[in-house]
Amino acid sequence: MDTIVPATSSHLGAPALGAAIITLPGKNSELGGLWRRYDARPVRLLRTREGRALSLDRYHRAGEFMGSLASPMADDTAYLFYSAGIVAQLAMSSHLLDVGFPDAWCAKYIGLHVDRSLAYANATGFGFEDTETERLMDVLSPYWKWNDLSRAHGIKPDTGGFVAGQVRDIITALLDHVAEVTGHGRRKQRRSPS
Repeated sequence: MDTIVPATSSHLGAPALGAAIITLPGKNSELGGLWRRYDARPVRLLRTREGRALSLDRYHRAGEFMGSLASPMADDTAYLFYSAGIVAQLAMSSHLLDVGFPDAWCAKYIGLHVDRSLAYANATGFGFEDTETERLMDVLSPYWKWNDLSRAHGIKPDTGGFVAGQVRDIITALLDHVAEVTGHGRRKQRRSPS
């Protein structure tokens, strides 16, 4: 992780101010290498309460989209992969926002490339370096290629040999890991009054 200073999340859901500054890594760092590889502008990472709140929102939205992986429409391979891309991007952007990446920077330099999200996440302490997950993120990226409009234009992406159960398992494990790393946890369902 080169020169990155870890900033732990407090049990109250917000990082301590002052301890959350992450220095700008050098050119030879892993993060510096990613900026060069993807032609992205280097950015100083700073954890903030706003970033933490946005991170939590993205995590919850990822959880909401998980339902699309189990819907009857998920029997359609393209729908399943498109949904998996959405969930993966929301989940990993939760981590990226939590460690201090600005949302506008992520939109500009990562976009719909979940493979880049995973690379940036792992370079900032995410710790989910799993070969099958990396391979799935490569297959999904950019995930727009799996939507109906792309199919209407004759784009037929390769599934990489992944089947529905594998995709669901990998995305579930990824979301669970985000919960563990960020400390967000899963949103609890409200119980109806007895």
